[in-house]
Amino acid sequence: MKQTAHPPDHRPARTPTGTAAAAAPAPARAATGTAAAAAPAPARAATPRRPASQQWAAWAFLTPVTLYLVLFYAYPLYRNLDLSLRDYTVRSFVQGNAPFTGLENYGKILDDPTFAPALLHTVVFTAVCLVFQYAIGLALAVFFHQHFRLSATLRALFLVPWLLPLIVSASTWSWMLNSDSGIVNALMGTVGVDPVNWLTSPSWSLTSVIIANIWIGVPFNLVVLHSGLQSIPAGLYEAAALDGANAWQRFWRITFPLLRPVSAITLLLGLVYTLKVFDIIWIMTKGGPADSSTTFATWSYQLGFGNLLPAFGPGAAVGNLLVVAALVFGLVYIRVQRKQALS
Repeated sequence: MKQTAHPPDHRPARTPTGTAAAAAPAPARAATGTAAAAAPAPARAATPRRPASQQWAAWAFLTPVTLYLVLFYAYPLYRNLDLSLRDYTVRSFVQGNAPFTGLENYGKILDDPTFAPALLHTVVFTAVCLVFQYAIGLALAVFFHQHFRLSATLRALFLVPWLLPLIVSASTWSWMLNSDSGIVNALMGTVGVDPVNWLTSPSWSLTSVIIANIWIGVPFNLVVLHSGLQSIPAGLYEAAALDGANAWQRFWRITFPLLRPVSAITLLLGLVYTLKVFDIIWIMTKGGPADSSTTFATWSYQLGFGNLLPAFGPGAAVGNLLVVAALVFGLVYIRVQRKQALS
């Protein structure tokens, strides 16, 4: 039988893409890879820039705050530092040509016999006021946290000492502690206790101003600590009560530890405020008698404005010591807070 011869088929065979690529010669594959590598990567989407109007608005809001800080904080601090490093008199204070003396003013106040008593009074006044203000404020905050009838009304009444002007509070305490006509000595006389020279005795003058300052500072501690108590979940107390914990154990194991951050900022603010207390002491005792209630705040005022020949430089140096003390405690607080946050 004669077979018919068919012409060869010259059409390329259809293969899948991957198979065709695999079957391609090595040089061709290398060329393809080089071309793919040389191809530019797709451009990333550019971060949208903030419109200029928003930037100007941000600066507009920031400018008043910046000016306020510069005019009422930075510049007074600079001027106080400059005063402490120069020998200012009334004439040079007006003319502005006081000679530079370096740390001479700080040496004068360290050698002054008033320095040691003023330092002791400042430490005692600050420490005693902080302890009693915090303890009484915390006790009242826990008491008012019970939400009994008239709780809000009584809590509002406790804010009265904080809302009154300090000159009114200090004048009221001066009248109450007056040796001859004060209500405190009158009440003590009804129970047979001899009258006390609260404001004119070196043994009692510092105690008198401490009592007045504690009375004024308790409402601040009450408000801040009471707000901190509101953030503690009530379920923790309920669980502790079910486990048999009494009131003291619930306070010591739950309230006090969870209130620690609020307590820290309360004590820090109280410390800064108490260090600079001037008007209460000056109105009640003027730092006397015989410097028995003089603190750094009143001593700074006496040096700068309490004499016919004011010593601006030493007075500013005493004020700077208070600034440094407040700054040190502030930095310690920030460091402690950072450690707690990292832990």
